[in-house]
Amino acid sequence: MPYTPENPLIVQSDRSVLLEVHNPQYEAARDALAGFAELVKSPEFIHTYQITPLSLWNAAAADHPPDAIVAALQQYAKFDIPDNIVADIREYMGRYGRLQLLRRDSGALVLHSQDIPLLTQVWNNKQCRPYLEAQLDEHTLLVNSAARGHLKQALVHLGFPAEDLAGYVSGEALPVEICSPTAGGQPFALRNYQHEAVVRFYEGGSSRGGSGVIVLPCGAGKTVVGIGVINELATRTLILCPNTVAVRQWITELLDKTTLTADQIGEYTGEKKEIRPVTLTTYQMLTYRPSRNGNNGDGEFPHFHLFNAQDWGLIIYDEVHLLPAPIFRITAEIQARRRLGLTATLVREDGRETDVFSLIGPKKYDVPWRDLERSGWIAEAICTEIRLNLSQEQRMEYALAEDSRVQYRIAAENPAKLDMVDTLLRRHRGDHVLVIGQYIDQLKQLARRTGAPIITGKTKTSEREKLYAAFKNGEVPVLIVSKVANFAIDLPDANVAIQVSGTFGSRQEEAQRLGRVLRPKADGLPAYFYTLVTRDSRDQDFAANRQMFLTEQGYRYTILDATELQAEAA
Repeated sequence: MPYTPENPLIVQSDRSVLLEVHNPQYEAARDALAGFAELVKSPEFIHTYQITPLSLWNAAAADHPPDAIVAALQQYAKFDIPDNIVADIREYMGRYGRLQLLRRDSGALVLHSQDIPLLTQVWNNKQCRPYLEAQLDEHTLLVNSAARGHLKQALVHLGFPAEDLAGYVSGEALPVEICSPTAGGQPFALRNYQHEAVVRFYEGGSSRGGSGVIVLPCGAGKTVVGIGVINELATRTLILCPNTVAVRQWITELLDKTTLTADQIGEYTGEKKEIRPVTLTTYQMLTYRPSRNGNNGDGEFPHFHLFNAQDWGLIIYDEVHLLPAPIFRITAEIQARRRLGLTATLVREDGRETDVFSLIGPKKYDVPWRDLERSGWIAEAICTEIRLNLSQEQRMEYALAEDSRVQYRIAAENPAKLDMVDTLLRRHRGDHVLVIGQYIDQLKQLARRTGAPIITGKTKTSEREKLYAAFKNGEVPVLIVSKVANFAIDLPDANVAIQVSGTFGSRQEEAQRLGRVLRPKADGLPAYFYTLVTRDSRDQDFAANRQMFLTEQGYRYTILDATELQAEAA
């Protein structure tokens, strides 16, 4: 077997790929793998990727040829690629689009394939059959139009994802233009990668465009991509956001950067119920339902009517990786409307990436974070993990804890982290610092200790907005925030984030928290992202999983012992 020792990859027959971190070709090989493989482990020396059917289907949907993927593996592999890997890549990528959803001139929705045995298999499959009405000929099945999304889910589980070419309703026209200069008097145009993302989503208005996910870093302007798509389609639009603060930031951006007027934009939240040509709401609002035990509680979702309240031509799912399960259900029923997902990471903690693929659409565009950093579109990030010890007394409490969740909380709330926050705040005196955590008691302790204001889920929206504004203008240099700050909050001046505790091993949370400090800085200086981790504990185990996100995006992180920093600060 030929051996090329200077290459960084070992491709194994189980579709796993091992990548040497300290190899000179590491970055080039990592960037190549990102297009068709998923990172599953990232310790210090060898990173493990997995080539999966879903990763290959996303690559196929993004028009990556199988031969180019095989060539990339061959370019960086130490040994010959196992024959079954080459066959698997071609086989799985060849499955995407072998079945096509089409709309006939009569309006009938059909599933078409040149592969007669495959179509027969679909017709006889118990999961697919409820959504099929008749076999029209050996190449064509008649589909229940209302079941378009449900059939796509079933076909993904069967292992043969359909290419949806059935087209979309146009929605009611809404004249809109992008402003330059903006309402605030600033020059404005889409950046080259933002424009490319819009082009890849829209596909010239053809049936090949109109549904899919754009993956861009926090701070790279996903909202601007959404604005670009709204401008391209010029149609009534429903925008789903993670929280009310995000809704209002979208509204601010739309009023600043487009010709839309205030009376054309509606906020549909707990505080307002406006339905207008462009309407913005929250996932929480849509998934609210009255108590089943209350006088008005039938257990249904009373705000789902919003999906049909206007003739929407576009639905935007902001932070699509957070999409709640009930929204998948309604999305399956509105497949005739164009759907745009925006996110910094396709990783979902509930494992429903295939539902995002089948119901929102495949990944249409992404760009490595480090590429944007090198171009100056996002700030350079210096990532550091600081490891701290538990005291002997706390170690005993940890050892006696009844289950792993209790152990994690003990480790996550390690009191030594409070002293380390003090050290880091002294080190970054004069900077804009976010201290982010999971546990409210821990954050309240930090607030009392530092005198910094705190924002939690119970903080009123008006108070949050006031504190965010004070942070932006420098009146408040340090802000302590719970999980509410993970999502869609525009704090461009934040240049230091200190993560004291997180949601177990959530990679999506790591993406959002790092994103809080990635807006490019006026002075061109880097951003700092610190994670405080208790050594030899569940806290350290979960941190290793979260750090896979950093590795996926090309960041390296330094691991320091707490005593090193404290000695330096003394």
